[in-house]
Amino acid sequence: MPRTITVKGVGAVSAKPDLIVITMTLENKDMDYETSVDMSAKQIQELCSALVQIGFEQIDLKTTSFNVSTSYDNVKDRNGNYKRVFDGYECTHRLKLEFDLDISLLGKVLAAIASCSANPELSIGFTVKEPSAVSAELLKSATANAKAKAEILCEASGVKLGSLLTIDYNWGELNVYSTTRYEMEEKCMAMPCGGIADMNFEPDDIDVSDTVTFVWEIA
Repeated sequence: MPRTITVKGVGAVSAKPDLIVITMTLENKDMDYETSVDMSAKQIQELCSALVQIGFEQIDLKTTSFNVSTSYDNVKDRNGNYKRVFDGYECTHRLKLEFDLDISLLGKVLAAIASCSANPELSIGFTVKEPSAVSAELLKSATANAKAKAEILCEASGVKLGSLLTIDYNWGELNVYSTTRYEMEEKCMAMPCGGIADMNFEPDDIDVSDTVTFVWEIA
């Protein structure tokens, strides 16, 4: 059996956000299934119309999930016992809108959303257009880190670094989002967006790290 050395490489990359992602959640509830779904469809149409008026296209608003479920409530009867009673159909529609990092445009989008009656729950994130490029740089960084460690350990131990035997990496999804939080109350969203356009707002860089384990033969 050959002698080996196992080293964990740690990669770290910093990237500037260049993409804004707004996620929206619409929730409706009604005792009638078709009414619940129709209410959601009307809200989406209102959102689309509001966004089209500021230069977007309908296809820019993407659905990420759509779910209709039954809702029940626990009701106490005359004997003091609780029983589940049908409470209606809940329709949940989640959507997202992505556009280049432009704080002025973000202000216009928020104002447009606030101006319609759809009233979705919002979440605003700052990310990158090419997360795969960040991932590639991260792996290169982890590889270089591991090899440097292995060479130092071998030199200090009086052995030579041989052939690379195995690479162990967990291909999980990276969270390539800035930690910057952007929040506005609904009443503020509907205010004129001039102030937002003039604001010196720069999302924090995206810092990501990952690890890869390498096994080399030593002689």
